[in-house]
Amino acid sequence: MTAPGPPVPPPPLSLAALGARYAGLVGAVLLAVAGYLGGALPDAPLGVTPASIWRAPDGPATLTCWLAGTALLVGAWWSLREGAPSTRWAYVTAGLWALPLLVAPPLGSRDVYSYACQGWTYAHGVDPYTVGVAAAGCPWLDTVAPIWRDTPAPYGPVFMLLAALAVGVGGGLTGTIVALRVIAVAGLLLAALCLPALARAAGVPARRAVWLALAGPLVGVHLVAGAHNDSVMLGLLLCGLLVVVRRPGRPAALLLAGALLGLAVTVKASAVVVVPFAVLAGMPDQYTVRALLRHSGWLAGGLLAALLVTSAVSGLGFGWVGGLTHSGDSEQWTSPPTAVGFVVDYAGALVGRDPQAVPVVRAVALLLLVGVLVVFWWRAWQTLRGSNDARRVARAEVAEVDEARVDVARVEVARVAVARSRVALHGAALALVATVVLSPVFHPWYATWPLALLALTAARTTWFVLPTAAAAFLALPDGTNLARVTKAPGALAMTALLLTALARTLLAARRRHR
Repeated sequence: MTAPGPPVPPPPLSLAALGARYAGLVGAVLLAVAGYLGGALPDAPLGVTPASIWRAPDGPATLTCWLAGTALLVGAWWSLREGAPSTRWAYVTAGLWALPLLVAPPLGSRDVYSYACQGWTYAHGVDPYTVGVAAAGCPWLDTVAPIWRDTPAPYGPVFMLLAALAVGVGGGLTGTIVALRVIAVAGLLLAALCLPALARAAGVPARRAVWLALAGPLVGVHLVAGAHNDSVMLGLLLCGLLVVVRRPGRPAALLLAGALLGLAVTVKASAVVVVPFAVLAGMPDQYTVRALLRHSGWLAGGLLAALLVTSAVSGLGFGWVGGLTHSGDSEQWTSPPTAVGFVVDYAGALVGRDPQAVPVVRAVALLLLVGVLVVFWWRAWQTLRGSNDARRVARAEVAEVDEARVDVARVEVARVAVARSRVALHGAALALVATVVLSPVFHPWYATWPLALLALTAARTTWFVLPTAAAAFLALPDGTNLARVTKAPGALAMTALLLTALARTLLAARRRHR
């Protein structure tokens, strides 16, 4: 018996991979510099435009660093969209890119100051779901964007507890912002821990999933530097899905997964659209109505327990549900329903009418969203029910005496299990895509919700990587949203894009029918 030889060294990295790593690092450094020159600093002027930023003393340098840094980061991420050289390499590179942004001022949005004031409001005994931060007397009110000063908090009780904790630990405004960024990074780390196991369960390379989900420009700018609470929601959501995928059919696992998903919902309510697909991912064998009801009951029990306990512990009850109605106060063409409403209003103005179409189109889109979610879930359910026969045949062949057939059948059992997990997780990804597309409002960091699950399940990447890359250019370092100053052309372009996508979808469906 020969002794094992020395371990085979990994293949050398390609010049393209090394170039992407260091181009992205340069881009991240430039973005951090732009943050110090003209980011969302506490004393930065509010209500500015790109033109006023350019006329500022550091304006040309700020915009140059921001655009060059974003282009480098987007280009480096795009170049490896089919997968990094290895999972470890993807982790290291994503962490390397995050370091400059971790020490930069808030970038791309002023929401973190709203979080701070909402946490201050709750920590000082005022219900953040009944009054805005202005009425509560937050001492940092001048840092909050004017549109959100009189708006109740739209986030769940778990995030209110975390924001109050950040205020208590941080003391002043700077310390609170640092604490909120630590919380956001903790959510990203939880997501990073879950990604490889979920990738294996879905049968996709972990090196691709980690790269797409963690190294994207929206993650570094908005989830790390911007400290958005979406990272906490994503971490809890992926953790809940991992529990049901790893321990399908077990009541304790379903209860735990339901609790984790419930915590995600009590950070941002958008996570609720994933719950029906988590039930499918947690079903181990036969996809029958009886099994569906049983597993749904366990998972729903965990979710309801999380909602009730957090609402009781926070002392806020379910007032946060009412706060969700104010999340659409901002009207921007980046939301397709809002863009269509704008175009209808523009058309009405040409004939002397004022249709006020935006609220109507938004309401129709929400009804359409419900229908789309039902269709996605039903398609996933029917696909999984069709896998019952394949799994039954494969398990029967394992019992055969022929060893060769046993090995093949075991491989088939594993293959069917991977396909089932992928169907459920991909359904959840599409549900998040529909939620983002049909919601009344869209901000660039919303694209990170479906991105994480599409990185785990999508066969082709360009169709979702391209719009994510484009979204990275929608905001300026001080939080100025370019959608605000491109209302009419943006609405027309979005509506045209929506009609084109709808026409292509109908033509494809017609070809399949034929």
